[in-house]
Amino acid sequence: MSPAKTGSWPVTVVPGTPEPDVLHDILDLVGDAEDEDGNPPFSEQTLVELKARQAGPHSVLVLLTYAPEENSPTEGEDLAGVAVVVLDGGEGVLEIAVHPNYRNEGVGSMLLDKLVEVRGLQGIRAWSHGDHEAAADLAASYGYRAIRELWRMRLVRRAPEPAAEPHRPQLPDGVTLRTFVPHQDEAAWLSANAAAFAHHPEQGALTLEDLQARMAEPWFDPAGFFLAVDGSGAILGFHWTKVHPGRAGQSPMGEVYVVGVTPAAQGMGLGRVLTSQGIDYLQAQGLRAIMLYVDADNEAAVALYRKLGFTKWDSDVMYGPVSPS
Repeated sequence: MSPAKTGSWPVTVVPGTPEPDVLHDILDLVGDAEDEDGNPPFSEQTLVELKARQAGPHSVLVLLTYAPEENSPTEGEDLAGVAVVVLDGGEGVLEIAVHPNYRNEGVGSMLLDKLVEVRGLQGIRAWSHGDHEAAADLAASYGYRAIRELWRMRLVRRAPEPAAEPHRPQLPDGVTLRTFVPHQDEAAWLSANAAAFAHHPEQGALTLEDLQARMAEPWFDPAGFFLAVDGSGAILGFHWTKVHPGRAGQSPMGEVYVVGVTPAAQGMGLGRVLTSQGIDYLQAQGLRAIMLYVDADNEAAVALYRKLGFTKWDSDVMYGPVSPS
């Protein structure tokens, strides 16, 4: 591994959520990186943790480096790179963002070297959003390899002629659809979500604080959060949609944000019904493009989304340490 070119730049370590002015700098960098790459460099959960002002079930470690004024194309110092580790006990997930103005300067290596110094990499996995070659090289230099692939799939649909409108699947007998009611459905939905995603490393661990943080975001709209319930009102499945505002001249995009079916309701066809309901809702908002995330090895889900017209668009890769042979 070649040494970082910017090794003389100081790295600041922030244990816990950053102060508002630092958070502002981080979010500006995240936005600039997303505009450059077409991918957000941090996951939504990482952004939730960064914005949290009270302790939750996770802890955060932030590492920052500012480019000195003589290296900056603007007046003053610029935030050149940031690394964030979201920790849960002895495990953690790392994400790194480098400002487009300071790429190919060894910023990522410098942040990682500092992380190794202050905490080490024991129990740490790392995401590369967009599967960048530079991230793969950096991961390999620390003995990491790809251990998980998350696809982004996209549906781009022009308005069909009425006669070409596809047949929509029907709800099973005794099941109805309604929308999420804030301050009423949180506990029941969290229970259904935990059951539906019992084996999912992120979604299944969602807490009330995580849910409330998302409900506080400007994009949250309960009208696009659909619940399938039985005659007793128990939640059997759900489809939570999301609308991404356009950035850097791009049009807004819808997202199949979360689709889940509880184990007790598996085999009833609810996944397809709920997915179609959400797609119809997003298209009714005038959104031409809709995206979603799905694990590449989830063959059943990938097959369903392909039948609905989604195609692979991009991928995120998680890296972890190579196990000794």
